[in-house]
Amino acid sequence: MPIATPEVYNEMLDRAKAGKFAYPAINVTSTQTLHAALRGFAEAESDGIIQISTGGAEFLGGQYDKDMVTGAVALAEFAHIVAEKYPVTVALHTDHCPKDKLDGYVRPLLAVSEERVKAGRNPLFQSHMWDGSAETLADNLEIAQELLARAAAARIILEVEITPTGGEEDGVSHEINDSLYTTVEDAIRTVEALGLGDKGRYLLAASFGNVHGVYKPGNVVLRPDLLKELNDGVAAKFGRPSGSKPFDFVFHGGSGSTAEEIATALENGVVKMNLDTDTQYAFTRPVADHMLKNYDGVLKVDGEVGNKKAYDPRTWGKLAEASMAKRVVEATQNLRSAGNKIK
Repeated sequence: MPIATPEVYNEMLDRAKAGKFAYPAINVTSTQTLHAALRGFAEAESDGIIQISTGGAEFLGGQYDKDMVTGAVALAEFAHIVAEKYPVTVALHTDHCPKDKLDGYVRPLLAVSEERVKAGRNPLFQSHMWDGSAETLADNLEIAQELLARAAAARIILEVEITPTGGEEDGVSHEINDSLYTTVEDAIRTVEALGLGDKGRYLLAASFGNVHGVYKPGNVVLRPDLLKELNDGVAAKFGRPSGSKPFDFVFHGGSGSTAEEIATALENGVVKMNLDTDTQYAFTRPVADHMLKNYDGVLKVDGEVGNKKAYDPRTWGKLAEASMAKRVVEATQNLRSAGNKIK
């Protein structure tokens, strides 16, 4: 059961929250980066999450047609087969999907899983993300209500982003300013619309100064302590025990975060942290090194024939997989999921 069933995915998230650790959610764009993520989880003895963004799905769909649904479905089906060889459990997730891409990505993927569930099978993906951060909160939550109902019926968890994360992700961008901090009022309005599990389970990508992409320390101010304020405010409003954690939080834009910031986020209910920028670099860095060191082998310079062993994609591809897997291991250690696997 390397691909989590709906029941097991819920158990994974519950274990993370209770144990104050989080799963790295690794963005993949190919079968090779999928294997790198799976290898990293296996080497760390950590369960984890594999995710595909709209841009990643478009790339996976092939540059001739660029169909996002084809790309996502194909990689998910591939993952269901190859993951059987890895001694860890992983969940499949789709990353950021803004409003203009819902009809071309999340809604068709929900339909795929709906048909599977009607046939007595498990959903293809275990969770999907709706990124309404570019919309007003009212419009965001209205769409989230519709998607949550469909997701719950298909035994899928929905991830919602209610306020902006700075930087740029697959064409959705937000300025780095004071709007990058979710308020208690935002959190209360979210619960009023989506409930606290009674309408279906959802993950909450709240904003506490997060920025996508690469940034230097000091360019943004992360406030992971804000997550405690959100939990406390909602608990008080809806009659939950003091100190409880009503939300399952997601940490977006974590590249460059300090160990202290990550630890504070884990203490306050983060169960999933996205990694893309760092793993992209980890995958590409050894490829660049190989090409530079073997310039006259990978190219047929001055009429020579080159060196087939140097330009064989398997040669540099193995280096890329190993490097990215190592970065995934590091992420599991930072997030305390290393050694935490269900079986």
